[in-house]
Amino acid sequence: MRPDQTSRTVPRQRLAGAAPAESAPDAVATEEPLELKVAGRSLAVVMRTPGHDRELAAGFLWTEGILRARDEVVDLTHCGGADGQPQENVLNVVLAPGKTVDWERLQRHTFASSSCGLCGKVTIDAVRQQFAPLRAPLVPKRAVLYALPDKLRAAQKTFATTGGLHASALFTPAGELLVVREDVGRHNALDKAVGWAFFAERLPLSQCVLVVSGRVSFELMQKALAAGIPAVAAISAPTSLAVEFAQESGQTLVGFLRGEKMNVYAGRVE
Repeated sequence: MRPDQTSRTVPRQRLAGAAPAESAPDAVATEEPLELKVAGRSLAVVMRTPGHDRELAAGFLWTEGILRARDEVVDLTHCGGADGQPQENVLNVVLAPGKTVDWERLQRHTFASSSCGLCGKVTIDAVRQQFAPLRAPLVPKRAVLYALPDKLRAAQKTFATTGGLHASALFTPAGELLVVREDVGRHNALDKAVGWAFFAERLPLSQCVLVVSGRVSFELMQKALAAGIPAVAAISAPTSLAVEFAQESGQTLVGFLRGEKMNVYAGRVE
């Protein structure tokens, strides 16, 4: 990974009141397109923060229901350009012999923005039908949950520099941090975390708590369910569809987890 991959320095002018403008460089989060290919065929273009691209691709394919086991993938490689050098923003997923993709079922547009990965879905019902509700809910302890936002913030290295990235972190029920991933897209950050679990052969994540740095949407809950995550806690608010989905899916959903306060919207907390 290049040192400047997750953030870049840009010129800026700072204005405060009527004082003269101050010119200085500023660090901003990097946003670039990543074209995902499966068996050489283009599947989607995702606006993301470079880094952990292999995890992003694997997590995306898992939460889309395309992959179901680690041995279904032989490799994930950056495609070569006209000059023979790897293209940093084109990634091809090499499937194992015999593994096929139902392209008709996917029915996605070929562009997903960094703020909304669900826009390409033909219907919400198509998403609901892919993943069954959880049978074994996890009941997190409130004392553990209260401590997680500080642990998440301490692990957000690029956010500390730019203030411009979302984060998803996986914790054990005891509050041990397993992994944290950052990205300009909240769903990308979660896909990267799920991709980490895919390569570590830890899926499904039936004994994990997911903490997200901002609001939690329907798609984040769907992706969490696809990964088998039974409990999701957000620093900010949930959407109405996220709450409805969590209730129907047997997931615990916590919002506004700040200090020693939280709102429980689905499931329960001890």
